[in-house]
Amino acid sequence: MTRLPAHVLEDAALIRVLDALQAEGDHAYLVGGAVRNALLDQPIDDIDIATDALPDRVTRLAQAAGLRAVPTGIDHGTVTLIAGGRGFEVTTFRRDVDTDGRHAVVAFSTDLAQDAARRDFTINALYAGRDGVVIDPMGGLPDLAARRLRFVGDAHARITEDYLRILRFFRFLARYGQDADPAAVAACGAHRDGLSRIARERIGAELKKLLDAPDPGPAVALMDRTGVLHQLLPGADAARLQALLDAEPAPGGWLRRLAALGPVQPDLRLSRADQRALAALDRARGWSLDRAAWHLGADAATDHAALMAADGHPLPPDWQARIARATRSPLPVAAADLAPLQGPALGRALKAAEEAWIASAFTLPAPALIDAARLAGKDDE
Repeated sequence: MTRLPAHVLEDAALIRVLDALQAEGDHAYLVGGAVRNALLDQPIDDIDIATDALPDRVTRLAQAAGLRAVPTGIDHGTVTLIAGGRGFEVTTFRRDVDTDGRHAVVAFSTDLAQDAARRDFTINALYAGRDGVVIDPMGGLPDLAARRLRFVGDAHARITEDYLRILRFFRFLARYGQDADPAAVAACGAHRDGLSRIARERIGAELKKLLDAPDPGPAVALMDRTGVLHQLLPGADAARLQALLDAEPAPGGWLRRLAALGPVQPDLRLSRADQRALAALDRARGWSLDRAAWHLGADAATDHAALMAADGHPLPPDWQARIARATRSPLPVAAADLAPLQGPALGRALKAAEEAWIASAFTLPAPALIDAARLAGKDDE
């Protein structure tokens, strides 16, 4: 018999929610990621609860226990209960009635096995009751122990219910798996065209989570071999990502890794800030470290340094000090120092001063910079 670690059920807010849901004989179970991560001794981000109580009954039971109930996804059976200032998503057992590759029509159920059968991976179809005993209707515990990622039931059926599960497969493989079920891998490759039916913002969100894993390299390489990576990011270079992971001088996040894959299509619906950051890193490819640091700032220059290393350009031992020096070395020449130059001549003069400043590793004195700038300004006359 497998049980959750004792500390999980020492959460007073969680116990209050479970007790409220079971006050009149209904059942309530922790499900999915909370159970999986607890058994792996990894941080638990959110606690989802599955129950055989219908949404209206969940709301009534919560209110009777003095808890606030928010109908966050009532049409799909989800009510969020607030306890201890935190939200716990409570969802009635469901079974799929119809799916189209993106959305599912569901019906409520009182059968935990039916609820488990509609989940994506066996390691996500784990439940645990108030006593901490883990219920495993789909064989997820052996898979979790082996770090094996496997779809619930038939892989082809699970994928055609929601094609985003292809990308979720590789994301979960990067974070939790060491062994990819061959049938699952084959199904992902066979149905990769279905990803074209998924909203690009959903794909962008999944890619960010995938690339934020501690080591996404093997999963991305498998995506490349199955054709999934090219389906998502035409022209992406999985080898450059692995080179980045092998060579980066300091740990980095998902954005640096996405930049390593190559120019990113704007239809991923990333935030404007993320798009600007990626465009800047792409524009800076081939720049010196000093130039990148001076133009982009410390954080982006650190990403640039890692990408330089991935491209086979050895970094100097003092690369961090050089970034710091560049970011605190503003140009000691202003437009007023170049009077009477104006218009295009002034612009060219200032650009020349910048170039000389960067080329000197930020050491050239202002008079020499002014001389270089005036010479460039005269050339424009």
